[in-house]
Amino acid sequence: MQRPSLPLSRLHPAVLVSGLVFALAGIMFAAAATTSQGTDLRAQRALELRDLVRQKSERVVRLEDSVAASQRIVDDLAAGRVGDPEAVVARNAIEGLKDDVGLTPVTGRSLTVSLDDAPLREPDDPLWQTLTPDDVIVHQADVQAVVNALWRGGATGIQVMDQRIINTSSIQCVGNTLLLHGRVYSPPFVITAVGPVKKMRASLREDPMVSAYRDWAGAVGLGYELSRSAETTIPGYEGSITTEYARVPIPLTPGADPAASASASQAQQ
Repeated sequence: MQRPSLPLSRLHPAVLVSGLVFALAGIMFAAAATTSQGTDLRAQRALELRDLVRQKSERVVRLEDSVAASQRIVDDLAAGRVGDPEAVVARNAIEGLKDDVGLTPVTGRSLTVSLDDAPLREPDDPLWQTLTPDDVIVHQADVQAVVNALWRGGATGIQVMDQRIINTSSIQCVGNTLLLHGRVYSPPFVITAVGPVKKMRASLREDPMVSAYRDWAGAVGLGYELSRSAETTIPGYEGSITTEYARVPIPLTPGADPAASASASQAQQ
């Protein structure tokens, strides 16, 4: 006698899942057979991928050739081999000014000056109790005094920390840190100058502001170290040399013609 069939709700879940998987696999096989129509889909996909790679590779080659051609044009223009002859003269004049502006490296004997804040003292130190924080840190004026003294001593190139100093450089003090060309530096502040060592040393010794700093450094413990090197290379300046400045407009007087005032202002510029 056969057992009565179990209702669907009493079937084990694993049996239901297996049945669904087998049914889904059958549908997928049937769809693949219909789509492929007897061909190998994997080989077709591989062929399409190879074609795509070849097309992209050919495009890259064309782009590289275009870039190389454009670069040759730029090089020709930069070297002055094409264009107005006056541009060649101007470019040669610019090249001749790079050394004076500070865009090329300088190598030679050098002096290095290191300025540092005073170390912390014990709270009960009598000297420490009479000082303010501004008395024991290196200020912008101290760094600028050393730089100016080195220039007067005949320096051909100066570097503060890791940056070349040029005519438009601005050394600014932000608390006990230094702001130079958009970068912030903490002490000790290291200034290196290439040039006549004896003259630069004498200029540092005779400069009144540098002398005042050395005296104060000896009193409160600020750092001042001077060293020399047989050969140092200071890199050229790599930042922007564009100078920005403000224009002062001519004020209008009662009854004056605005157009005439504008013309006068342009004539002044």
